[in-house]
Amino acid sequence: MSFTGPGAGAPDYAPCRYGASKLSFRGPAARLDQPYWAMLGGTMTYGKFVEHAYPALVARATGHTVVNLGIPNAGVDAYLGDPEVLAIAAGAEAVVLQIPGAQNLSNRYYRVHPRRNDRFLTARPLLRMLFREVDFTEFNFTRHMLTELRRVSPLRFERVADELRAAWLERMHALIEVLAVPVTLLWAGENPPPDGGLDMAADPLLVTRAMVDALRPATAAYAEVIISAEARAQGTEGMLFSALDLPAARLLPGPAAHAEVAAHLAALLAR
Repeated sequence: MSFTGPGAGAPDYAPCRYGASKLSFRGPAARLDQPYWAMLGGTMTYGKFVEHAYPALVARATGHTVVNLGIPNAGVDAYLGDPEVLAIAAGAEAVVLQIPGAQNLSNRYYRVHPRRNDRFLTARPLLRMLFREVDFTEFNFTRHMLTELRRVSPLRFERVADELRAAWLERMHALIEVLAVPVTLLWAGENPPPDGGLDMAADPLLVTRAMVDALRPATAAYAEVIISAEARAQGTEGMLFSALDLPAARLLPGPAAHAEVAAHLAALLAR
């Protein structure tokens, strides 16, 4: 475990922006005037609590410029709503898209923040009618809200889950189409995509094997990296975080997991 004390110990993420984009990314900013690969995704792509995230490790292993466009807790909406970032990704030789969860997108039942997609903004009338007994002012985050809805009524929750899965598939197809460059879908986690069932602590949440398979024909490649038991056993070893961030760090992949993902992607992209 690596931490120094409250308010200290986290890596210097050197936050940067590209062009007119309102989104902030992990820096230092990459050069866009030479051939590059772009990597889109969530918290792991960003590299929270690790000194070198897998995009940086891929760059080091291959000598190729890699633009890290990861956003902590990203949903599809953050990318589709930012023309500047879409243009950067579309200008890449290839894109790696870490598969996001389906909870962090606006839909017929609720709205999320346009950039911080894990932030729950408001329930739409359809959701208020479906869960009349729930006070939606209590929720700030999508996962918390959905977990409570499932507790209240698993049957009614499934209607919301079906809507989220359908919206996710539609927008993922839209994102891949608008990029118009070879896209590698990346599944990186402790387990492969589930065939069924639902673990509300899973990441990506609500995404099944069938959903991934439905996207694969539109992509150039699919990388499924299951983090080894050895890497998982290292826990927070080698991670950088403050004492206050320990609970969050325990939930995220460490340096060994990033190294495994990077090795897989470097071999795939260098072909």
